[in-house]
Amino acid sequence: MKLYAPWEKAFKKVSTPFEHFLHAQTTTGIILMFMTILALVLANSALSETYAHFFHTKVDLDIGTWELSHTIHHWINDGLMAIFFFIIGLEIKREVLVGELSNVKVAILPILAAIGGMLFPALIYMSINSGTQGAAGWGIPMATDIAFAISALVLLGKRVPPALITFLVALAIVDDLGAVVVIALFYTEQIHALPLALAGMAFLVMVAFNRFGIHMILPYFIVGLFMWFFMLESGVHATIAGVIAALAIPSKPKRAPGSFRQDAKVLLDEYDSYPIDEKDGMNERQKAILLKLQDNIDEIGTPRFQT
Repeated sequence: MKLYAPWEKAFKKVSTPFEHFLHAQTTTGIILMFMTILALVLANSALSETYAHFFHTKVDLDIGTWELSHTIHHWINDGLMAIFFFIIGLEIKREVLVGELSNVKVAILPILAAIGGMLFPALIYMSINSGTQGAAGWGIPMATDIAFAISALVLLGKRVPPALITFLVALAIVDDLGAVVVIALFYTEQIHALPLALAGMAFLVMVAFNRFGIHMILPYFIVGLFMWFFMLESGVHATIAGVIAALAIPSKPKRAPGSFRQDAKVLLDEYDSYPIDEKDGMNERQKAILLKLQDNIDEIGTPRFQT
C-alpha cells in the first residue's frame, strides 16, 4: 500500500477549475502580502524618497524611430495589470458559462452587490467633499483591489466556504471592471479615435479567430498585444484590453468531450499491452501513447490550458 504525506493527499483530491485557479494563487498571495508589508516599511523609512523615485524610473522600448516610454509605475498599471485582468476575465467567463455564475439568479446577486459597492462609497464621498477641490476624486473609493481580495480569500483557505469565495471573487471582479470603466469614461484626459478604432478592429479579428475555430494561443497573443498597444495609445485605460481579450477566447473545446473517454480507453489499453520494465521504465511507444493522451486532454480544454 502506497503511503502519501498529508500535503500529497491534498493534491490527490479532485478540484473544480475554479478551485484549482484559487489554489494556484496561494504562492502569489503570500508574495503579494509580503511585498505590501515591505512597501509600507520602505515608504515610511529613510529610504522613502529612493523608493518613490524607483517607480518613476523611465523604461523605454525603442524600435527604429518608434519609441514607447513609460515609468515603471505605468508599466505595472497598464501592462502587468492588463495580463492580470485577462486571467481574471477568463476565470469569470468560465464561471458565467458553465460554473457557479451560469445561473442568472446566482449571478445577479454579486453583480447588484458590486454596483452597490461602487455607488454608495461614491455618494458618501461626494456628500463629504462636494464643493471642495477633492470632489473630483469620487471615483477613488469605488474600486475594490481584486488582487488583495483574491489573495486574502486564498490565504484564509478552508475557513471560507467555496460558495462565499465564488460570490466575493465575482463581486470584486465586477466592482473592479466597473471602476476601470469609470476611469476610462470620466478620468481620461483625451481619447484618440484612430487608436481606439484600431483596438476595436483587433478585437473583431480575435472574435473572427474564435468563430473560425482557431484554438492556438499564438494568434490570439499577437493580435491581443496589438489591441493592448492601440488601447494604450488611445488614452483609455489599457487594462480594458485584457478584459476584452478574455471575451474573445474560445470557450468551447476543440474536441468533443464525449469522444474523449473512448479514445482514452483505446490508448490506455494499448499502453497496457506493452510490458513495463521496472529497470528501464517505459519504452518509446508507451511514451508516444502518453503524449497522444496529453494532446487529447488539451483538445477538450480551452486554449488557456494548451501550450
